[in-house]
Amino acid sequence: MLKTPYLLFLGDAPDALTAKVAQGIKDWRPEFCVGQLRLDGCKADLGLKDMTIAEAKEAGAQTLVVGAANRGGVIAQSWVATLVEAAEAGMDIASGLHNRLTAQPALVAAAENAGTQLFDVRVPQEEYPIADGKRRTGKRCLAVGTDCSVGKMYTALAMEREMRERGMKATFRATGQTGILITGSGVPLDAVVADFMAGSIEHITPDNDADHWDLIEGQGSLFHPSFSGVTMR
Repeated sequence: MLKTPYLLFLGDAPDALTAKVAQGIKDWRPEFCVGQLRLDGCKADLGLKDMTIAEAKEAGAQTLVVGAANRGGVIAQSWVATLVEAAEAGMDIASGLHNRLTAQPALVAAAENAGTQLFDVRVPQEEYPIADGKRRTGKRCLAVGTDCSVGKMYTALAMEREMRERGMKATFRATGQTGILITGSGVPLDAVVADFMAGSIEHITPDNDADHWDLIEGQGSLFHPSFSGVTMR
């Protein structure tokens, strides 16, 4: 589990959409957020207090979360010095990007020296089974959309909150980096080998009470061919 509270790192995000990971955390877990850290040229703003690493550490931040999701999901070289500074200051680092924190030699060395941890959220943490298609007890609802970034996760989280307020049994099931950072668990679906995608969803939605709802975060797009793998899991 990631240590809270978080400092949300926006890097040099060129627009608000690029900072959607940080925005999701701020919207759904504001109590986890100490502030934001923006580099020169950053065009995104969560409305949180801008902080340096030292200021965030003084305010109690325990984990720097990479909240920018740029095209291709890569850790920009212009970010590394700031991530190293955070690790040296005693903060854990969490990222959901495709290339790994643990592939950055300077960052690995800084974390080892400071005794801090690097969390690559998009790396599957367990082996998933091949789906068997057997009917399970309980109810399930999958949020799907006509494109990416249209609100599938927000819809499922809003449904979970409303259902719980009504006294219903409901659990949001994360399948992407932001959802995992919000809830602390889930499956990074687009990093799972295709043969095991369906099985990974069965794994996180096991048998449950007959009146319990699993609200599954959808991935990809119904009409965008580039994301057909995760959409049609």
